[in-house]
Amino acid sequence: MQPTRPGRPDPRAQAQQAQQAQMAASFAGAVDLAAVKARSEAAARAQTAPPPGAGEPAAAPGSAVVDVTEATFQTEVLDRSFQVPVVLDLWAEWCGPCKQLSPVLERLAAEGGGSWVLAKVDVDANPALAQGLRVQGIPAVKAVWQGQLVAEFTGAIPEDQARAFVTELVRATTGGAAPDGIGAQPQPTDDPRLDAAEAALERGDLAAAEAAYQAVLAEQPDHPDAGIALRQVQLFRRAEEAGPDALVAADAAPDDVAAQTRAADFLLGTGNVEAAFERLVDVVRRTAGDDRERAREHLVELFAVVGDQDPRVGAARRKLTAALY
Repeated sequence: MQPTRPGRPDPRAQAQQAQQAQMAASFAGAVDLAAVKARSEAAARAQTAPPPGAGEPAAAPGSAVVDVTEATFQTEVLDRSFQVPVVLDLWAEWCGPCKQLSPVLERLAAEGGGSWVLAKVDVDANPALAQGLRVQGIPAVKAVWQGQLVAEFTGAIPEDQARAFVTELVRATTGGAAPDGIGAQPQPTDDPRLDAAEAALERGDLAAAEAAYQAVLAEQPDHPDAGIALRQVQLFRRAEEAGPDALVAADAAPDDVAAQTRAADFLLGTGNVEAAFERLVDVVRRTAGDDRERAREHLVELFAVVGDQDPRVGAARRKLTAALY
């Protein structure tokens, strides 16, 4: 997703909050890390905060591995994730597989030299975090980048697989850049033409926000923020219109491509990114001709909404290629 513009709220976060306010009953239990704390506030704090491990040796445990509680989750995970990716290790003292995986992750974090941070969460001591992160079993590993969950796995895995996981995470997010380099990336300029769209999002009017972004793009088709914001707002509108009944309809008609795309929109709009992608990849895998092409085109549109920097997009693109060929 596009970074938050200085001094402005994140259009994606606003659109998501507006939709969730309208559909709270339907979307009860949907979890998006961006909604745990205001993403724009975290970004603002991260811009002025020192990089993780500043003043310490690169591989010092204090800089590479941190213990996180419900009280420190905001600063140690969300804020920090605007500088480097943060990998959550959710564990418990009684968990045997956790004792196999945790030392591996700690060693990889130390080897990472500050390119990523391992945040350890004792699920027994922090049950609210475990519930909010939808922990189904432990050990659970979840990667956070710029305030959002971008990848995860459950269970103890061999060291080579764990190494591949963090290597791909760093490559897909920062490319291995040092934390100082992240803050040096150019930021989009402030644009007062977006005020109308953002005001509409604040009051929960997705239709007005869509019209406002379209007006900006009519004047400047290559606007750096309006394009992605418009795609996101349009997705949330489609998800709202589809509602949870879209999943029931799609499951009842597996060969109905329109039903499957509506279900994928609903899933993505409620934060179930991988499930949305997998549903359409499966349609591509099972269909041919025009049906396959419609499913493929819709999936590519959803990739654009999430953004190519998200590791889940890269993984889904590979599955799509395999399904096509």
